[in-house]
Amino acid sequence: MENESHLYILWTTDNPVTALKMVLMYGGNSLLKGWWDKVTIIIWGAADELVATNPTIQARIKELMDMGAHFTTCKSCAETLGVADQLKDLGIEVKYWGEALTKLLKSGAKILTV
Repeated sequence: MENESHLYILWTTDNPVTALKMVLMYGGNSLLKGWWDKVTIIIWGAADELVATNPTIQARIKELMDMGAHFTTCKSCAETLGVADQLKDLGIEVKYWGEALTKLLKSGAKILTV
């Protein structure tokens, strides 16, 4: 089952310390140390604005992308907050996540929510 080696991090907080010292640190170390084969970080809600406006976090996201992490965001939230284009420009996938998240939850996928 693919989900056994794929970690999804659902990132909703706009706290920069939590972003750097939990979401991005654990996500990066998960790939670097081989804890998980795949890491997908789902940016949702307040985290959209943080990513769109914080150059330090943007740089760390780029580093994780270079390591193989996949970043995606909720299109509805990003559009409502007016940051969808900025996130796309950073290389972040922008898509509707409601149904996809529901499928992941029902499948038993490994989801860490922050």
